[in-house]
Amino acid sequence: MDFLQREIFEQPRVVERLLSRQKTLAWRLAEIIRQRSPAGILVAARGSSDNAALYGKYLLGMRNGLVVALAAPSMFTKYRRPPRLHGWVVLGISQSGRSDDLCQVLREARRAGCLTVAITNFPQSPLARLASEVFPLEAGPERAVAATKTYTAQLAALALLSTAMRRDKHAMRQLESLPEAMQRVLDSSRQLSGEAQRYRYLEQLAVIGRGYNYCTAYELALKLKELAALGAEPFSSADFRHGPVAMIRPGAAVLAVATAGNCFSDLMALLRELRRRRAELLVIGNRPAALRLAQTPFSLPAQLPEWLSPLLAVLPGQVLALELTRVRGLPTDRPIGLKKVTRTW
Repeated sequence: MDFLQREIFEQPRVVERLLSRQKTLAWRLAEIIRQRSPAGILVAARGSSDNAALYGKYLLGMRNGLVVALAAPSMFTKYRRPPRLHGWVVLGISQSGRSDDLCQVLREARRAGCLTVAITNFPQSPLARLASEVFPLEAGPERAVAATKTYTAQLAALALLSTAMRRDKHAMRQLESLPEAMQRVLDSSRQLSGEAQRYRYLEQLAVIGRGYNYCTAYELALKLKELAALGAEPFSSADFRHGPVAMIRPGAAVLAVATAGNCFSDLMALLRELRRRRAELLVIGNRPAALRLAQTPFSLPAQLPEWLSPLLAVLPGQVLALELTRVRGLPTDRPIGLKKVTRTW
């Protein structure tokens, strides 16, 4: 068994460990943030961590009423013209904590008197040393280059922090039930090796999500690019109508994340339109109406809170990326041209 497969299937245990070990920390950080009454939250991240930050944008914005912005690190490095950060809380999200440009964002934020928090798998990393507070991911070593368990750990860390800020005991119970649900989804995803054969020679794929699962579209497109060398491009269902839908011809492949929630009707309308255009539909969801439209459906638990759905919806997509990489004869643990730690400035 390769490292990537082990790490994908380790995710329920990782999230369970994070929730049990870091709940007290989350409540303490939540109180510090509340006392600060920040003007907003600035999140600095790259790669998969940037996709986790996109989840944080929707989560902290809708459930905590906070303005959340994603940092442009080149403002702090190449241009040396950082925005005014006084009164903001700055989160640095990084698997390794070694990206130089993210460190520069936190360094500037410290100069501005901001509360800085590093969410990282390496509590002794440069990013962590620059932060006022450190939120360890508890994921253990991640040996495959493609991030899987550290990504879902980042989502879980943000969900835990958001829940603590709300002082929401019901939401905490929903969060604590997540590892079991993740295990069920992964168990049902083991049959995807056969589905991957269907897409062995696929060259292009549109990946669509919206709302909470906009981040899932971005993360799955990234996994399919870096692992299976597939030209996968992410879109929101709204943006897809503003031009990209014109590229859909009979047989064109679309992977859609369509879970129950406020965006479901919009995604259903788009899926029906794509079906009329005779697209090849892969659908990750928990409503039969959406799954019935797909040539390749991936079912999620029916009782799934929308705000937690990205932690489950990403799992079958990760497994599909793994299996598609295998059938294409590509390396799963060390994708060509990539390194585990990417240092940018």
